[in-house]
Amino acid sequence: SVEQRDNPALRGKPVAVGGSPDKRGAVAAASYEARAYGVYSATPSRTAKYKCPDLIFVPPRFEVYKAIALQIREIFHHYTDCVEPVALDEAYLDVTENKFGITSAQEIAQLIRSDIFTATQLTASAGVSVNKFLAKMASGLNKPNGMAVILPHEGLDFVSQLPIEKFHGIGKVTSTKLHEMGVFTGVDLRERSVSELVTKFGKVGRFYYQIARAE
Repeated sequence: SVEQRDNPALRGKPVAVGGSPDKRGAVAAASYEARAYGVYSATPSRTAKYKCPDLIFVPPRFEVYKAIALQIREIFHHYTDCVEPVALDEAYLDVTENKFGITSAQEIAQLIRSDIFTATQLTASAGVSVNKFLAKMASGLNKPNGMAVILPHEGLDFVSQLPIEKFHGIGKVTSTKLHEMGVFTGVDLRERSVSELVTKFGKVGRFYYQIARAE
C-alpha cells in the first residue's frame, strides 16, 4: 500500500515488496492485485513470478513502513491506551473505556480509519466485536478498506458455520488433522471435548475449545 501510494505507476498492478525472481528469496508483502493470483507474504519469489508473470518486485523500505506504523499507533493511542500491537500494520484495541467516552465501538473504528487515511493516505480495515478472536475474524471479512461488526448475539452462529481452515489460529497442518478427525466447521469443533482436544493438540487444544464457542 505504501509503495502504491508513493509511486502512482504501481497503482492497480500486482506488486511484491522484497524478493527477486532471479534470486532465492521470498515476498515480504503483496498487493491485493497480486493476491488475486495466489501471491502472499512468504511466497518464494520464483513461485510468485510463476503464478503472476506480470508481478512487479520493489525493494523494501522498512524505515518508511516503520515510521508510518508509529504514526498509525499514535492514532490508536489518541482513542485508547489499551493497545496490543500484533504486527507492524495490525493491533488489537480495547475501547470499552476510551478517552472520549464514545459508547459505540463501531463509531470509534470508523473515526480511526478516517484519521489513518487523513494522516497517511492509506486505507485500513477493521473488525469490531466483543473479544479479540471475533474482532480478528471480522477484520478479514470486508478487506480491503472495509469494516465488519460481529455483535455479541451473532458470535456463536458466525463460528458455527465457519470452515475450520478459516479460523484465526488454525493453520494448514492443524486443519488437516482436524479434517481427519471429522471436524470441518465450527459446530463440528464444538462437539469435541476439551480433554480430547488437549490430548490431540496439547495446551493449544484449550484455545480451539474456546474459539469454537466464540470465546
